[in-house]
Amino acid sequence: MRSSTGRIAGNHCFARMARPVLLALALGSAAVPPGAAAQDRPFAAGQGSEFGSALAGRTPAAFRAFYAARGWKPLWLDAEGAPRPALHALLDQVETSRLDGINPSRLKAKNLRNALAKAEPGNPHDAAKVELAAARLYVAWVQALRSAPAAPMIYESRALAPVVPTPAAALAAAAHAPSLERYMADMGWMHPFYAPLRAALLDPDRPDDERRRIALNLARVRALPATHAGRYVLVDAAGARLWMMEDGRPIGSMKVVVGKVDNQTPMMAGYIRFATLNPYWNVPVDLVQQRIAPNVLDKGLGYLKASGYQVLSGWEDDARILDPATVDWRAVADGSEQLRVRQLPGGDNFMGKVKFEFPNPQGIYLHDTPARNLMLKDERQFSSGCVRLEDAARLGRWLMGKPLPRKVNGAEQRMALAEPVPVYITYLTALPEGRGQTIAFQPDPYGRDGNPERLATALR
Repeated sequence: MRSSTGRIAGNHCFARMARPVLLALALGSAAVPPGAAAQDRPFAAGQGSEFGSALAGRTPAAFRAFYAARGWKPLWLDAEGAPRPALHALLDQVETSRLDGINPSRLKAKNLRNALAKAEPGNPHDAAKVELAAARLYVAWVQALRSAPAAPMIYESRALAPVVPTPAAALAAAAHAPSLERYMADMGWMHPFYAPLRAALLDPDRPDDERRRIALNLARVRALPATHAGRYVLVDAAGARLWMMEDGRPIGSMKVVVGKVDNQTPMMAGYIRFATLNPYWNVPVDLVQQRIAPNVLDKGLGYLKASGYQVLSGWEDDARILDPATVDWRAVADGSEQLRVRQLPGGDNFMGKVKFEFPNPQGIYLHDTPARNLMLKDERQFSSGCVRLEDAARLGRWLMGKPLPRKVNGAEQRMALAEPVPVYITYLTALPEGRGQTIAFQPDPYGRDGNPERLATALR
């Protein structure tokens, strides 16, 4: 559809309606049928062509290295010179960016719409304007979404947090995707859970309460990086499940037990650096007060030996083992004195046979467990904050690339990973399943979805 001036009308969906004649910027070297109008004749794209020269003359410094490396060929226009479907997906996403906590006007999508509306058929300079307007909008969109409001998460290192890419890096990621259209549909710069959740939020028939929960979970997923390359561990405390992820897809999962309601497992990220075989269990101070001290007062000092507990002089690595008879257990029970107690490896040790540590001030780690019965429950929030594993041996084999030793002499034998593996602990009460076609809603054991402040933050 053309305006009275002969230009293409300014509807960003116009290329879907009259694709063969739109822009007519044939960017390859296809033969021209005899008698074809001059404005419909294809022109070469790339270095040395009129389009390439126009693109090179207009490309800002932040984009020059990217386009120069691809020989000044377009990314957002197809071989016929028409806008690719990925360009329309870009506009559609930007126009609905309030769902992501972003004001659409700040992204200036109007610049791309204006370039499309004013493009003359067969004009390589207009084609270059469209290409660059699309590139600018795409970079602005990716950078805005990667820095959009997200749920709070504790990161051991900023390297684990979502990265706001440079313009060249954002464009290179799109160009290297096997399909630009698929990359845009999947929002490949985000975590794989993001696009399906966002698509569900666009459904006008979805009930308001579901939409609110999805919006809140989008904010939680925004706290996760894309993590497409390499391996990482993902733990969902709401569903009490762990996934082993490789190149953006799960290759295995297992049940876990996570923190109780009054001792919640936090949203956090770290690097698993080593496995500790035959670990001690350093009993949390509150459990020493609430459980161990009362049992000692009730059953006597023999309770400690029967349960495999040792009393230590402090929390230093070289702390001495103390005679429990010298301890004022009543003072420990009433909280006026703190005490370090650890449980010896083996038997009913709460750590089981192995723990996987990612150093953090919260004292959270993944570990084996002798309490297998808890894995049979639907809701598995029973720990003191750490993550108990259904199959620690399988996770260890995946992390190490080989089975863990069956027999280990001595306590606390450390095995370093060949390279650290990231672990992300999140809290998802809505997540995609079945290739993202449906959304599964899970219980909210910690009551976080009902917190008005958290919900307001997500919706903003």
